[in-house]
Amino acid sequence: MKTSFMLFTKSHQLVERDQEGAIVWFWKAINAGDRVESALKDMAVVMKQLDRTEEAIEAIKSFRCLCPKSAQESLDNVLIDLFKKCGKVDEQIGLLKQKLRMIYRGEAFNGKPTKTARSHGKKFQVSVRQETSRILGNLGWAYMQKSNFMAAEVVYKKAQMIDPDANKANNLALCLMKQARYNEACSVLQHVLNGEVPGSEDIRARNKARELLMETETWRPTSELLPDLPGLDLDADFVNGLEKLMNVWAPNRSKRLPIFEQIENFRDQIAC
Repeated sequence: MKTSFMLFTKSHQLVERDQEGAIVWFWKAINAGDRVESALKDMAVVMKQLDRTEEAIEAIKSFRCLCPKSAQESLDNVLIDLFKKCGKVDEQIGLLKQKLRMIYRGEAFNGKPTKTARSHGKKFQVSVRQETSRILGNLGWAYMQKSNFMAAEVVYKKAQMIDPDANKANNLALCLMKQARYNEACSVLQHVLNGEVPGSEDIRARNKARELLMETETWRPTSELLPDLPGLDLDADFVNGLEKLMNVWAPNRSKRLPIFEQIENFRDQIAC
């Protein structure tokens, strides 16, 4: 009987293209304990398409306890996507930090060094290192939505040290531009245009870099702006956890990013 719930669900969703009807069968599958993890994730995707994102969030929060421990990471990924969809940036940041803490503690990927991911119907292996950089990139983007460009810069730089790519480089440049640090932004963008960053061959990344480079000239003011220090929002435990990972994956870097020196120097100026 359990199997029939999911069969009816897929029939409504794929054959009959009845999304509302599919949700009804997803609920029946969940209540019957029929592949709850799959039902929850698939239902969340359909609800997102129907602009019922808040309902999808509550469903995952309420029923994830019925799913095995091995399913929790993937459910977190679904929640992050839903938080992003409905503009719950603080919740998104909190969950991304939680995922990073799991990596610090060796709990990510259920303790394994890699996991199997799927994109466009193809399976591929993702390492913990790649996942860390990906999460940091998402965290940087979330901070940008809060106009906290200083915090975004910190995590983007960390992400680039761990596993660099052109898209994160462009976002880092945008963070620098938002802080009126145009010369630094131009340097980052030139690395992309010169093909010195992985992913620079992607035409979209190169076009974005060119677009941002042109914008630096129109944005450039006569004086530099001071960063908004009160909005940094990076707690000590979080930073220390990142430093431990950096010691493993980027041992030859400067032990402290220049941004932290800028923070301390600015605070000293305020104290005086």
